Amino acid sequence: MSVKECLDNSVMENWFGIMKSELLYPNKYSDAEVFKRDLIDYIDYYNNRRIKLKLKGLSPVEYRTKSFKSVS
Repeated sequence: MSVKECLDNSVMENWFGIMKSELLYPNKYSDAEVFKRDLIDYIDYYNNRRIKLKLKGLSPVEYRTKSFKSVS
């Protein structure tokens, strides 16, 4: 495995770590269907409603949308 492959994987590894600490571990799921439903909701929250100071107080989708508008 090259260094490039490790770095390519780091974004997803980071996301899985955040998701597990915020969703999976606190809820201790015993039903896979409930987890799947909550995971879909969490992904929506993570991309559309989660505010990041690093992104100037915007959600990831808002930040990307704003970036694309200023380029056009």
